[in-house]
Amino acid sequence: QVQLVESGGGLVQAGGSLRLSCAASGSTFGINSMGWHRQAPGKQRELVASISSSGILRYADSVKGRFTISRDNAENTVYLQMNSLKAEDTAVYYCYVTRGYVYWGQGTQVTVSS
Repeated sequence: QVQLVESGGGLVQAGGSLRLSCAASGSTFGINSMGWHRQAPGKQRELVASISSSGILRYADSVKGRFTISRDNAENTVYLQMNSLKAEDTAVYYCYVTRGYVYWGQGTQVTVSS
């Protein structure tokens, strides 16, 4: 089992920045991909960004150039630096890791006021 604890969400004005963190614990050996999804009210959950164990990055088109994903393998932590935030980035952000199975965090709210 892998447990994920997220932090860093909150309320920010449009144009501002936030940094999300997600720390994995438990059976962390062999974690492959780490990343973030988000779900806005009334919308489906969507991939925001992911990073593989070899460092391959993937971003949603809507966040390219504004968000940066990174990971610290020694700390089993994945980060999401979010800059130039827009109202449409408002959502609950969920981190995940894959280790033969997908494990999800509890979600953290990001609200961007316009």
